[in-house]
Amino acid sequence: QVQLVESGGGLVQPGGSLRLSCSASGRTFDKKAMAWFRQAPGKEREFVAGISWRGGSTFYADSAKGRFTISRDNAKNTLYLQMNSLKPEDTAVYYCAARRDGYYYYSDSDVDYAYWGQGTQVTVSS
Repeated sequence: QVQLVESGGGLVQPGGSLRLSCSASGRTFDKKAMAWFRQAPGKEREFVAGISWRGGSTFYADSAKGRFTISRDNAKNTLYLQMNSLKPEDTAVYYCAARRDGYYYYSDSDVDYAYWGQGTQVTVSS
């Protein structure tokens, strides 16, 4: 079983930045791909960014390209999402997700992720 705990959310003005973190339990963090998803009020959960097991490959939703950066530190069992140039439409609950061991590459479908954090709220507003 893997437990994921997100942190770093909050209220930020348009154009500002936030860095989300996701701390994972267990000893096999480096044996699985990870991703960030988000869910805005009244909308379905959507893929934001994914990263392969060693961090060598990343993929972004069109809405995140050029503004967000996903990264991971396997020595610290931690996943990150650096978000710059934030817009009001980025307002959502952001979730960290992990695939099962042995699934080394990301997917943009939430059904492919076995473990989820509780989410952290990001609000972009002036």
